Amino acid sequence: MRTWQVGDVMTREVVTVTAATPYREIVDVLLRRGVSAVPVIDGFRRVLGVVSEADLLHRIERAGEPAQRRIFESRRRRGARGKSEALLAGDLMTAPAVTTGPDATLPAAARLMDHEQVKRLPVLDDLGRLIGIVSRADLLRVHLRSDAEIREDVVQEVLRRVLAVRDGLVTVEVRHGAVTLAGRLDRRSAVDLAGRLAGQVSGVVQVINAIAYEADDTAADPGQFMPVA
Repeated sequence: MRTWQVGDVMTREVVTVTAATPYREIVDVLLRRGVSAVPVIDGFRRVLGVVSEADLLHRIERAGEPAQRRIFESRRRRGARGKSEALLAGDLMTAPAVTTGPDATLPAAARLMDHEQVKRLPVLDDLGRLIGIVSRADLLRVHLRSDAEIREDVVQEVLRRVLAVRDGLVTVEVRHGAVTLAGRLDRRSAVDLAGRLAGQVSGVVQVINAIAYEADDTAADPGQFMPVA
């Protein structure tokens, strides 16, 4: 069963700058292209870092403030002060960039964004070159799949291809991404597997597994737990 990956939803035409791109030009690029950040790349399209709106705002936040350095200055404050004085992308960027690959699953990319507290991930090929970028909005795109598309995947990929369930034994209904399974199968293990696999279909937000079963083959064999005399 195929699961959607980063390569399926990423933006392939990526707006980029180089380390030598000046501050004003970066601002122009962000506004003109309607993006909130740009990867900084070298001549081989390797990602050196990312410049975001937050990196650029340090200059505005400190505009008009007298230049001063504290004896005991936190690393965060020191970094913000350095970016407020920077004029080129190489000095403004956040580095190293948090990246991913096109084969990463959407849940894995979402967890990485959450853990690293970033809003987008440059996507690199096997040689470390930039081939796309994926944002939080891109990850949500999977939930735009229609109920009909989701049902087709559950029926064809889960029930027919993986479980080899005969037509008519299990019914599948999908409403707003919620899948309801009903019917009857021989074994409880098959019922449980059907529910788990349906939950992995891209776009599914909930699975209601109402399939009945003839025999509980997941119950422990009492003979295995006979006390030793």
